[in-house]
Amino acid sequence: MWQHEINIKGPYDFERVLDRMRLDPLVVIDQANLRLSLPVEIEHKQAVHITFTGSVDSPSFKVEGKHDQQAAIQVVKRVLQLERGLHEIHAHFKDSSLKAIFEEHAGTPLVLEPTPYSCLLKSVIHQQLNMSFAATLTERFVKTFGEQVDGVWFYPDPEKVADIPLEKLREMQFSQRKAEYLIGIGEKITSGELDLNALSQEDDGEVIKQLVKIRGIGPWTAQSVLLFGFGRMDIFLPADIGIQNALKKHFQLDDKPALDDMEVWLKDWRPCSSYASLYLWRSIETGK
Repeated sequence: MWQHEINIKGPYDFERVLDRMRLDPLVVIDQANLRLSLPVEIEHKQAVHITFTGSVDSPSFKVEGKHDQQAAIQVVKRVLQLERGLHEIHAHFKDSSLKAIFEEHAGTPLVLEPTPYSCLLKSVIHQQLNMSFAATLTERFVKTFGEQVDGVWFYPDPEKVADIPLEKLREMQFSQRKAEYLIGIGEKITSGELDLNALSQEDDGEVIKQLVKIRGIGPWTAQSVLLFGFGRMDIFLPADIGIQNALKKHFQLDDKPALDDMEVWLKDWRPCSSYASLYLWRSIETGK
């Protein structure tokens, strides 16, 4: 078992990280010890454990794993956004129209899915569902077709997804179309028609252009992959109902915000609008 220590500049509130990640029943958390276990696959599938050992203002982390130390550490840094400091994000928003929300949720990082692939499958499953049922369906899918290693769950490989009988997904309460979408994505990745690693090198517009060509992937799902799969910093989802509700509440509007209004607000939030998306979601999820 290897160990590695990571120190970054604050603020970084790991308890808030765990609070949001707890919404996903597949995530393994030890709240009492501020410990998170991530599924990491490089040459081996393994659980990598991250324990918070510092404070919000002086964050430090103990990272432990069995294999592929250097590559695994890079995955942890990418997923937990330890490569960039939140102080710059908060400085950007301190005089913006979202100042109050950023003060309330200070130190909350944008946490990614373990891989762009798992992010894509999860985003498709979550389409047009409430959060509770979407989480239940995702858990059923992964625990039925995926693999558990060292106590953490891995999404099924694309080859396995491509071979899932459609009726099996229907029995799990997937709609006909959503079952077809998932199987189709597995087929396209297996055939090489969809290469997420190559796509990650493209700009935001090209990623969306390529993803929406695939049946079952619309702009919302493509933007979700950019945000939570690739960790892009300037992604805002104007059609997301949660964001619309958060803006309505924050700006004390009678109706949901108009697209023209959102475009005006976005001028102040760019090039960090991904964090505007995140903090607006948090304001709805926490009621603050």
